[in-house]
Amino acid sequence: MSVDPEHVLASGRTRSQQPRSSHRDIADELRSRIRSGVLRPGQRMPTQAKLADEFGVERGAVREALRILQAEQLLVNVSKGSPATVAPALRPVPFVSGPAAAPQPTMVGLTPRIAAAFAAPHVRIDALCLTSVSLTLAVGEPLRQIHAGRLKPAKIDVRVLLPSRDIDLAFPAPVAADDGGLLHRRWLAQRNAQGQVLRQNLLALLTTHGIDVRVSFRALPFTPPVKLYLLNDAEALFAYYTLKRREREIEHEHLELYDADGTRSLLFAFEGDAGARDAAFVEQSRRWFDALWGTISSELRFGA
Repeated sequence: MSVDPEHVLASGRTRSQQPRSSHRDIADELRSRIRSGVLRPGQRMPTQAKLADEFGVERGAVREALRILQAEQLLVNVSKGSPATVAPALRPVPFVSGPAAAPQPTMVGLTPRIAAAFAAPHVRIDALCLTSVSLTLAVGEPLRQIHAGRLKPAKIDVRVLLPSRDIDLAFPAPVAADDGGLLHRRWLAQRNAQGQVLRQNLLALLTTHGIDVRVSFRALPFTPPVKLYLLNDAEALFAYYTLKRREREIEHEHLELYDADGTRSLLFAFEGDAGARDAAFVEQSRRWFDALWGTISSELRFGA
């Protein structure tokens, strides 16, 4: 018996197993389904009514989640009318750098630059960030191109600096009363999950394509106020984590917290061949990253 795709939930299930009340949780789940291939490029999403039924929320929460994914270029045709559509696979697009370049939201600016970096025979990516969510998402596009035979790097080296599990994070943090460690546990689970997915997806290329892959993580003893991506020793992409006060429901608890949306942080691009200013920034960023990697950072563990 065939089932009309329009009447199947986005997960493939026919009823909700874990209702959610946060539009960000819904966005996280749908983003994961898109990146994992459960929802394919060009596929129509279920209606907002069906998604609201699946997640046990009002349609307004679904609309907010869909708008987040549209801003990340994962969905198109998001409106109150017909169902949204999963965006076609992204292609690398020119990214203007230098003094005249306008900053772009992280997921808009990072994805094409990561894809372009993978066109080199030896790919080198260094990242300093809070959870590696943006990097994991951005790497998904070049991975698809490698599996499609359009990119064929011979070697990939990735190093990632993330906050240590043993520190008190500056953010995300509760505004007032102690939350019993709830925010820290949630952040740690996200850090671990994203890091493991990034590592596993890249290391799999050794088996599937014979690519020499090395992926390393180290832990910082502080919460980074900025994020930095260094690509092939030629580019530096830099963004501030700008904190906002917001309300979220986590594990059925309503919390007020200070947090930053890293996927929307404005990303500034600097290229080593775009003049003395950019070249100096790229070089100093490289020295800063190497110094952190070789001095005060420590072994990173992905345990609970």
